[in-house]
Amino acid sequence: MSRLRTLADPDHLPALDVRFAHRRPAAGFGPAEPPPRILLLYGSLRERSFSRLAVEEAARLLRFFGAETRIFDPSDLPLPDQVAADDHPAVRELRELSQWSEGQVWCSPERHGQITGVMKAQIDHLPLSIGAIRPTQGRTLAVMQVSGGSQSFNAVNTLRLLGRWMRMFTIPNQSSVAKAWQEFDEAGRMKPSAYYDRIVDVMEELVRFTVLLRPHAAPLVDRYSERRETDRPVSDTLLAKL
Repeated sequence: MSRLRTLADPDHLPALDVRFAHRRPAAGFGPAEPPPRILLLYGSLRERSFSRLAVEEAARLLRFFGAETRIFDPSDLPLPDQVAADDHPAVRELRELSQWSEGQVWCSPERHGQITGVMKAQIDHLPLSIGAIRPTQGRTLAVMQVSGGSQSFNAVNTLRLLGRWMRMFTIPNQSSVAKAWQEFDEAGRMKPSAYYDRIVDVMEELVRFTVLLRPHAAPLVDRYSERRETDRPVSDTLLAKL
């Protein structure tokens, strides 16, 4: 059973004015092949989840910009510590997807001034390390939020804090969609607006930073404390990179 959501109309972008859109925004920033691998997470299980709809719009834009995308469905994800040793297929799949990714998009509704439990549970299931594997370290991150009322930045601020804690490179731009219930049509597609344009900006920037950092992600997070803990003298580390 795959927990990847199928993206409806993946190439249909009715709100995008293609006259002003770079098909390859990271051209000249670094190697474009293979396509940047982006994992997208959302924070609501409602049937009409605006965080999911925003993530789906982001995924379509990322595809337009030349990236490969995967959207994780957290519907059957257990709570952290609910299953002994995290031995649950949804947890394993989430961790594998995070390891697969080079960059991520996190989008949460703001609830009681914070991110939702669904969003936090997904992040809590991503440990800093699994043996020698680092599921988040060195990856780029874009943060977004949707709100039922006026514009706020509480959720994106928390997501930034979590991204830093997970040793990710959170890009400068971000998206906060106010009164999200007004911004999507009956088919679940985002209407043309300044909010949509900001999501375009954020995804364009995410692709650029992901490609720019791609050749340097591993050495940028190479740490003295970890080399010492794993008994990897600098000479051995350098030899491994030659």
